[in-house]
Amino acid sequence: QVQLVESGGGLVQAGGSLRLSCTDSGRTFSRNPMAWFRQAPGKEREFVAGISWSEMSTYYSGSVKGRFSISRDNAKNTVHLQMNSLKPEDTAVYYCVAGSSYGRLEDRASAYSYWGQGTQVTVSS
Repeated sequence: QVQLVESGGGLVQAGGSLRLSCTDSGRTFSRNPMAWFRQAPGKEREFVAGISWSEMSTYYSGSVKGRFSISRDNAKNTVHLQMNSLKPEDTAVYYCVAGSSYGRLEDRASAYSYWGQGTQVTVSS
């Protein structure tokens, strides 16, 4: 059973950095595309960043490109989201997600079957 667990969220001042991590102790997702989504209060859930299962491709939303970086360590069954130059508008609950084995990297939430419980990121101005 897939059980994604996020960590690393918290409160940070604008301009600061946070590093989110996601792991699954129940199974390996080395063959799955992985991504991060976020949802702010009163807003729709949105794609943040994704990485293909082969690690050959990454994709970022326009709002975070150049500030955030996604990476994965398949040997440790971990995915990271390095967030730099954080802004108050980055405040949201961040979710780690996994797609189907050997699936395509996509920015649609419906493409991902497995979701973590989320971790809160709050950026103060």
